[in-house]
Amino acid sequence: MDTKKLSKKLLSLTLAGSITIGTASALSGCGSKKDESITLDVYNTLANYSGMQSGWIADILKEKFNVRLNIIPDGNGVYETRMESGNLGDIIVWGGDGDRYANAVKSDLLYDWNEDDLISEFGSYIKEHMPDAIAKNQNLTKELTDGKKDCLYGIGNDVATTNKDHQMFIYNWDVRWDLYKQLGYPKVKDMDDMLQLLKDMQKLCPKDDSGNKTYAVSLWPDWDDSMVMYVKATATAYYGYDELGLGLYDPQTGTYHDALEKDGPYLTMLKFYNDLYQNGLLDPDSMTQRYEQMGEKIQNGGVLFSIFNYCGSIAYNKDAHTSAGKMMYCMKPEDATPLVAGMNTQGGTYTTSIGKTTEYPELCMEVLNYFATPEGRMTYAYGPKEICWDYDKEGNTYFTELGAKCHENENTKMGNGYKGSFHDGVLQASFSTWSIDAENPDSNGETYNSDNWKSNISVAKSDIEQDWRDYNSCISINEYFDKGKYVVAPGTSFTLEPKDTELKTTWAQVTDEVKNTSWKAIYAKTDAEFDKIVDKMIENAKDYGYDTCIEWSKGQAERRHQLEQELKATK
Repeated sequence: MDTKKLSKKLLSLTLAGSITIGTASALSGCGSKKDESITLDVYNTLANYSGMQSGWIADILKEKFNVRLNIIPDGNGVYETRMESGNLGDIIVWGGDGDRYANAVKSDLLYDWNEDDLISEFGSYIKEHMPDAIAKNQNLTKELTDGKKDCLYGIGNDVATTNKDHQMFIYNWDVRWDLYKQLGYPKVKDMDDMLQLLKDMQKLCPKDDSGNKTYAVSLWPDWDDSMVMYVKATATAYYGYDELGLGLYDPQTGTYHDALEKDGPYLTMLKFYNDLYQNGLLDPDSMTQRYEQMGEKIQNGGVLFSIFNYCGSIAYNKDAHTSAGKMMYCMKPEDATPLVAGMNTQGGTYTTSIGKTTEYPELCMEVLNYFATPEGRMTYAYGPKEICWDYDKEGNTYFTELGAKCHENENTKMGNGYKGSFHDGVLQASFSTWSIDAENPDSNGETYNSDNWKSNISVAKSDIEQDWRDYNSCISINEYFDKGKYVVAPGTSFTLEPKDTELKTTWAQVTDEVKNTSWKAIYAKTDAEFDKIVDKMIENAKDYGYDTCIEWSKGQAERRHQLEQELKATK
């Protein structure tokens, strides 16, 4: 070990010890103030937040580790600048383990968790309980370095305790159930029926809570990647195909559908959103607004339908609405077979790493290890133990009165020694250790998902929820979808291979054309104009090198299918 690494390790060890006794003092040799917090820079490629973590979670981290988190979001040129400087941050949260992550590995900018027994000494819970996630990352390191390195540079998100089940459904087909009830529970077989339903709903409810016009859907472009995200997601929710490269992949057959396939899943759903626009059902701000603005409209009752639960039922079903007999909840078309992710003990592709240049690798590891413990996982989801949640004598999980209010409304004031609201303290670092649907070993066989706690599903919370239960003969979302058709995307070690420099350039040009022109097609005023725009998009994309991108994407699909077949063979 060189002297620089030795001094770094001794510094962090001494800090960790001083934090334990509450007297973290300066160790620079110049003498420093007692109780001085250590600030860890968290470069979060998924964040919409910038600045110091605040609120109750900041108080918990200060008390436990004497640490503050400075959140650094991604933006134009941020990644390139940090790569060039050689300093990505103390902790890095990656939005995938593809090109950017691969570049960081190859540039030796990440800290090896095996170095100096870092994970053994300061990440023992992760080491003991997430062996498959660890093995996946080390195998990825070998692939990216052509076998030259066997380093552990992080773990993926949403780690499961078993591969035998699936995660919660997020493609929920949430509609305004109260309006559906008023319409007499009409049969909805396919997307044509869905279009008619949304027309009828808008007629019943033309204004939101503030008197503004309602729309069937309100979209946002922030999360577009290779395609328009919401269009692609609707294909996933309807056909059960998963996004992969520049198209959609069928986990059941291994078939690959490129984005611009005539009458394929992407263009079919693109036309659906154009039909909504032509019928005055699509929020005209969809192409220019941000996610936060869209969210405000949902909470205000301005949106009647959402593919996703988080911008549907979760956002809308607050007490002010449900007590008034209003609710968004699942209403899946009969022909839809939504995709749901299989549980995966190897974790997902969103990877959390420690930066090579950090002065405090042990403290970084301790923080990450805490969030991987059952209490840490519960805390970053629901707030402080005993104050917001706890276990009863039988080990069943429950919300306290305050916790239930915070879960219902994040603007609820915390009190109990914590300043501000629950929302003020929501963790902005986007750490995601255990899957929300993984079993919580501290409970009586329950998962971390509060939707499925015995204390939360025993009784309907409102008359309108009881109506949904009675009509569908089930008491939970999982039960509703498990009774119908759906597709499970098996959890494997699959990850996209890095693109070479030439392909990256081609990919950027092609995907910009697909995304930008898809939005123009959504806003087409006639079917003829829509067809003209799509034809031009296909022509331009091919000129930019679309076929090269699809060839690469199909190669990735073949790799994924092979891994899934191998997994099935072992069961």
